[in-house]
Amino acid sequence: MRITTIALISLAVFLLLWSFRKDKDKTKKSLRLSGKRLKGIGVEIISILALIGLFLTLIPPGTIRTILGDTSVPLATIISAAFGSVSLIPAFVAFPLAASLVDQGAHLVSMAAFITTLTMVGFITAPIEIEYFGKKFTLIRNILSFLAAILIALGMGVIL
Repeated sequence: MRITTIALISLAVFLLLWSFRKDKDKTKKSLRLSGKRLKGIGVEIISILALIGLFLTLIPPGTIRTILGDTSVPLATIISAAFGSVSLIPAFVAFPLAASLVDQGAHLVSMAAFITTLTMVGFITAPIEIEYFGKKFTLIRNILSFLAAILIALGMGVIL
């Protein structure tokens, strides 16, 4: 295990023990509530992870490297950004997916574009946004978010 993981787990255990000491009843109640919520989203998480595993199994690393890798970083970035714009994947699943794709040969810039558009651009949720904010606002926000995501991805490429 990495030192960061060990430190975060230790901190969580310490805070849980501190919470028990402060108020046992509230801590037990919150643990029961969080356990119920975890069960509720557990099926969704497992399903998404299974689909990602299937995707990574069916698509050879060479294909991932060719489409999302070093051969054409600008094109890979646009493809990843477009895919992120139309995806409805929770961010906590997108990070491990992006890491797996990088391990398979995807470029960091394209994965940064995927993650930033996933969180900033809402193509799938646009109808709901249009209902509340209007077409013009939704269109401008999504275009600016897409462009900002590309700039962020390029910045990540410079930094990393």
